[in-house]
Amino acid sequence: MSDMKISPFAPAQFPKLPPLAGFEMATAEAGVKYKGRTDLWVLLGQPGTEIAGVFTKNKCPGAPVDWSRKALNIKTNDARCVIVNSGTANVFAGQKGKDAVVETAHGAGYALAVEPNAIQIASTGVIGVPLDANKLVVQFYKMKFHPDGWEDAARAIMTTDTHPKGATATAKIGDTTVTINGIAKGSGMIAPDMATMLAYVATDAKLSQEVLQELLNEQVGPTFNSITVDSDTSTSDTLLLMASGAADHADITRADDPALADFREALNGVLFDLSQQVVKDGEGISKFVTVKVTGAVSDASAHRVGMSIANSPLVKTAIAGEDANWGRIVMAVGKAGEPADRDTLSIWVGPHVLAEGGQPAESYTEADGAAYMKQDEITIRVDLGLGDGEATVYTCDLTHSYIDINADYRS
Repeated sequence: MSDMKISPFAPAQFPKLPPLAGFEMATAEAGVKYKGRTDLWVLLGQPGTEIAGVFTKNKCPGAPVDWSRKALNIKTNDARCVIVNSGTANVFAGQKGKDAVVETAHGAGYALAVEPNAIQIASTGVIGVPLDANKLVVQFYKMKFHPDGWEDAARAIMTTDTHPKGATATAKIGDTTVTINGIAKGSGMIAPDMATMLAYVATDAKLSQEVLQELLNEQVGPTFNSITVDSDTSTSDTLLLMASGAADHADITRADDPALADFREALNGVLFDLSQQVVKDGEGISKFVTVKVTGAVSDASAHRVGMSIANSPLVKTAIAGEDANWGRIVMAVGKAGEPADRDTLSIWVGPHVLAEGGQPAESYTEADGAAYMKQDEITIRVDLGLGDGEATVYTCDLTHSYIDINADYRS
């Protein structure tokens, strides 16, 4: 995918993610699909590392997702291992796909001296092509592990991404400073439940698996489950949160522990940053769009209305064409299946009110709307006038480049 145009929202450089105590990693060129680039990443967490995860809600998940869901619950005294390959998603590949996951786990278990059944495995790429596990297993014996290498890891797991994605933050737990690092991949087939992507967040904090899982469940909603590129939920979505326990502070075993306040805020910042980078690298993107919904009967209802707007091809193509077509927004509100009343509905683009009280706003001019829509970042706000529910979701426009990328994806 090196010939693809870099997203206009790509950061100037990859952030400096420092080494994390208790973690080592390596990348390799396994040749799963791509030539001349890395496509395999392995992360090792020291014995005692705890892992939590959330996975796709797609009803046709890949064999790696099935395996990894079970692996979360396997206790081990060995190092914890995460294996990610790009090039094939190893989804809908029949028994060959299932066998490839088992072979990968057991090959890594033998080569790296870890418990195979506790290994987290993820694959990303084309659906319907089984993984050749041998290509990975031979690399496990050659890999040189280092405490650094987050940017290399982010590059190895890319598919149609135009740039690697990473974020980092520090937080205080008691008197101890801990670090949170995260990387993600994702560009197309992006929708909530979990957003189409792989994301890996690690910390040296000393947190139990139960705490990690509660934090992840709490924070995935306003971050990765509030973005969409094309409404399509992947078969491979995986978000892992890992804690090595190497930091020098008291064990945290309750998610409501007051000592977690700063950490919770920092984790939210990392997850939000990564999720924003994913949608800002949407396939063919030219505009980044924030959709704010207020006045709904509940927050959940507001979220569903927001996603209806954010996923509408008509809304998204209007944005690409720099057309403030509020009629399409009304349509998307009405089709969401949520309580709505056209006579209490108000719509803004940026600072400009387009419609209110079920009709065009008297103060609005097409010139104002057209000028605003030329911006790279667009905000659409809808107030339903029914209650106190609110939500914010994030999307991008739909351009011809999206069609070009996906029409040629397998070729």
